[in-house]
Amino acid sequence: MKSVGSAAELAERLRGTGYLADDGLATVGYLALALHRPLLLEGEPGTGKTSLAAAIAEALGLQLIRLQCYEGIDATQALYDWDFPRQILHLRTVEATRADPDVETTAALEEVEKSLFDERFLLARPVLRALRESPAVLLVDEIDRADDEFEAFLLEVLSTHEVTIPELGTITAEVPPIVVLTSNRTREVHDALKRRCLYHWIDHPGLAREVEIVRTRLPEVSQRLAEQVARSVQRMRDLDLLKPPGVAETLDWARALDALGTDTLDVEAAAATLGAVLKYREDTDRVRESLDRLLAS
Repeated sequence: MKSVGSAAELAERLRGTGYLADDGLATVGYLALALHRPLLLEGEPGTGKTSLAAAIAEALGLQLIRLQCYEGIDATQALYDWDFPRQILHLRTVEATRADPDVETTAALEEVEKSLFDERFLLARPVLRALRESPAVLLVDEIDRADDEFEAFLLEVLSTHEVTIPELGTITAEVPPIVVLTSNRTREVHDALKRRCLYHWIDHPGLAREVEIVRTRLPEVSQRLAEQVARSVQRMRDLDLLKPPGVAETLDWARALDALGTDTLDVEAAAATLGAVLKYREDTDRVRESLDRLLAS
């Protein structure tokens, strides 16, 4: 793992991966590393929360382990499970190779049971992998989709950096993983989890930064096209759309226009490629009605 000496150094390393962090984000990111605290990122979809975790992993030379949250997720999906088909196959193999399968002693039964919960049958899920394979970056994506019980479980793991598997014992991380949690704020994350984390709200970038992001990530796109695309997307965000486009959609739109050989964003080119930046029919209809104004210089 590469050490980081300051917020400015972290920002520079992130820039090397193509991720442009402002001073506030670079500072809270550096503090999360220096203080060994989880980092909770909230913001609108497409503002770069998930990408930051990937950029940190790349900048520090670490593997990224991702846990995608969803409604109904529980500790089993996050920690571990047992490979039941292989366990059954193992049990049948043991039975088939016994000299006299009808003669069983207590010790023999205990030995068979113990062999069923051997390390080779363990399926490590993201949280357990992060504890065992650290140093690593653990991304807990969209924690707001999970329920209260899962938050409580996650809070305990983040506090102790260990989990107990009844059949194998307690597993403790030799080096605590770097933990990044993201939330689109579809519901409020509980205060107990927030207190455990450092917090940062990621907003949509300003025009100049968004142009810089496009030029950094897509150097083949001209300065003029990058400015036109970024300006148009910024104006779309003021239209009260069902899903305002994020930076990811800005990049997709610029990439699509460049793939078509378009160097100027006019009404015809914009109308033909709206599917790269808007994902709802109602949003597309609303933007089509306003294309002249959106593209005005």
